[in-house]
Amino acid sequence: MSADDVRVEELRRRKAQAIAGGGQARVSAQHSKGKLTARERLDLLLDDGSFMEVDPLVEHRCRDFDMDRNVIPGDGVVCGHGTIGGKTVYCFAQDFTVYGGSLGEMHGLKICKILDMALKTGSPVIGLNDSGGARIQEGVASLGSYAEIFFRNVRASGVIPQISVIMGPCAGGAVYSPAITDFVIMVDGTSHMFITGPEVIKTVTNEEVSFEDLGGASTHARKSGVTHFTADDDEEALELTRELISMLPSNNLQKAPVLPTMDPIDRACDRLQSLVPDNPKEPYDIIVAIEETVDDGAFLEVQSEYAMNIVVGFARLGGHTIGVVANQPNFLAGCLDIDASIKAARFVRFCDSFNIPLLTFVDVPGFLPGASQEWGGIIRHGAKLLYAYAEATVPKLTVITRKAYGGAYDVMSSKHIRGDYNVAWPSAQLAVMGAEGAVQIIHRRRIASSGNPEQERERLVDDYEDTFANPYRAASLGYLDDVIQPSETRIVMVKALGALLEKEEVRPARKHGNIPL
Repeated sequence: MSADDVRVEELRRRKAQAIAGGGQARVSAQHSKGKLTARERLDLLLDDGSFMEVDPLVEHRCRDFDMDRNVIPGDGVVCGHGTIGGKTVYCFAQDFTVYGGSLGEMHGLKICKILDMALKTGSPVIGLNDSGGARIQEGVASLGSYAEIFFRNVRASGVIPQISVIMGPCAGGAVYSPAITDFVIMVDGTSHMFITGPEVIKTVTNEEVSFEDLGGASTHARKSGVTHFTADDDEEALELTRELISMLPSNNLQKAPVLPTMDPIDRACDRLQSLVPDNPKEPYDIIVAIEETVDDGAFLEVQSEYAMNIVVGFARLGGHTIGVVANQPNFLAGCLDIDASIKAARFVRFCDSFNIPLLTFVDVPGFLPGASQEWGGIIRHGAKLLYAYAEATVPKLTVITRKAYGGAYDVMSSKHIRGDYNVAWPSAQLAVMGAEGAVQIIHRRRIASSGNPEQERERLVDDYEDTFANPYRAASLGYLDDVIQPSETRIVMVKALGALLEKEEVRPARKHGNIPL
């Protein structure tokens, strides 16, 4: 065998060792848990044949605790770049078969290199997380690499889209990188996120809680709001990631993607004519309005199980990607509360960062009353949504379907915080508050002194509703650009968006604002 043949054989051996990861036994163990391996996940995530690996031969430098006797090329994470629908993305996939996917110094620095390359090229970055946490044997070097990753996540925020897919454990300091990224996708039953595990919690607080209840996908989807999407298995999570990438620009200098549609832009939304009930206290499903308005009825809802009194997500309108925000009368009557305000504010800020126009459907009776909301900081948290809408410079379209009361009216992309095109359906009611509450405050003495208080109250309520329970007072003041039939919503919104696509809005120079966090 020639010297060249020896060299080639050595290269092949090293590459094969890197591809083998932790070996067949550990791969089988991974499969037995319903989980794919890191390389199998990347194969499903990326277009066929597009993956180019970076740093497959990197090894750890730890010599303590006999780690020098256990060196595996790649160091427990597969990194590189490829394409999704032809769009370049950078990605890393932690390999649980190698050291339990634990993050050591070199493992972390491989991820840092991917983040740096993504930022330099203006490409989205996707992290597939499946890790036991920091590699204890490497001590502070492991913690240092975590911090280097966090710093890069922050630097890339608002510049390139960042998506974290949790496909196994993600514990301790490891959770903060996904928390900084734009979207978190979790796999039900196999993924977990928490700062401290059940055993530590039991030791410190004497609470007993399972892994699933503490940090499973359903917990974070419904209770904490940490995760934005929940998938049934690895395959669904990766397909969802591909769909999300297709909706987003590669960076903050690009406009949102355009996808030609066969859905006529002048299609009438006849179903919306009778959507809003005659009884103002009766709920209805605002998602019907969204799906009737957008292209092909396709709506990718974000955080669908969290703060369900507000709906956010992505769709297309006339082929253009848009972000949709809508009060949901089916839950808490569509009131804004702490969780809904935070959920919508973060989504609005993401869309503004990446030049994605906003379409807002409004049916809001106000902020949710109650001592727990006040003590929990609804003033500060509600201000986040106000801040986000006022700060946003993307095209902002607003449709008021029914109630738009009090400060919540102002907050929901009103004309006064620079909504660009604001319309209402004839069923809209723009007022400081509902008729019954207003009459009780304004005419309390008149009602009390009346010979028939109940009849007088009803008369005054009817009078108030005749005056304010319609959109025409606001339209006469220029607070609405038009009042439209519900069936016209799609055609009007498509035309308005087309006119606003080249919108530019200059704001005062500053380092950054001080949002009420």
